[in-house]
Amino acid sequence: MMSKHLLTAGAFGLCLVINSAMAAPSPQFNLTKIFKTVTDGAKAAKDISESDEIVLGQEVAANLLSLGPLLENQEVQSYVNKVGRWVSLHSERPDLPWTFVVLDLSDATAFAAPGGYIVITKGLLLKLNSEAELAGVLGHEASHVVRKHHLSAIKKANTTAFLKTLGDTALDASGKDNRRNRAFLEIASLGAALYGVGLDKDSEFEADRMGVVLATRAGYDSFGLPAVLQTLQGSKGSEVNSLVSTHPPTSDRLNQLDRVMGSNFDRFDALPTVEDRFLKIKELITAKKK
Repeated sequence: MMSKHLLTAGAFGLCLVINSAMAAPSPQFNLTKIFKTVTDGAKAAKDISESDEIVLGQEVAANLLSLGPLLENQEVQSYVNKVGRWVSLHSERPDLPWTFVVLDLSDATAFAAPGGYIVITKGLLLKLNSEAELAGVLGHEASHVVRKHHLSAIKKANTTAFLKTLGDTALDASGKDNRRNRAFLEIASLGAALYGVGLDKDSEFEADRMGVVLATRAGYDSFGLPAVLQTLQGSKGSEVNSLVSTHPPTSDRLNQLDRVMGSNFDRFDALPTVEDRFLKIKELITAKKK
């Protein structure tokens, strides 16, 4: 991509401190109770209020954070939060407690948890080439939250079977002698179930489409996300397996985007990719490795 004009400083007038609640699951939330009071998965998802969705997201995000350590660079963390918050403010759910966290992992992947909690890895950041690409990735993950894709995945599951799966997975993960809080185990199992196998392809295609729209609304080059997909399509090795294996084939995603974008985004051709600022942040990540 050609380098374009930088975004105005006003786009970065937002600052977010990483929510400490992510590391401290709320003892007031009981997923078992919510599911057991309804007769099927569809009603279960419908009955989850936004406040409960946020707490559920905190629980799941806390579990995701156990995958690896936080990247120990506050400038990088703040930068990703600023970009993510700016993009998410252009969504249909701007008032969620949007929180973006970078994990110090080489695997190239990203996750979204209900309620507005987004995790991206150092490995994926290093594969990106511009702020527009980052905006596209974060827009994709934010779209999962906006459209409640993870809650819909719960809704499609048979409630009784789903709860049994949660219990079995909890025992397998923790061991029979571990007596941690039951609700937290169920949330951890929920995370394993949803993030281990991924969402259905329609949810991923929708998140791609919406991710492009959110990044464009935020003032970025519309083709940031397609550029990332092209990079991933050409990447080989275990570092991208975790992302590719839980998503539809990258070629299918690119074809879907090409079909829906067509020439409709040509009028946004002058929007910036913001390469210079992103590359400075990228240098901070690589410098830590030396």
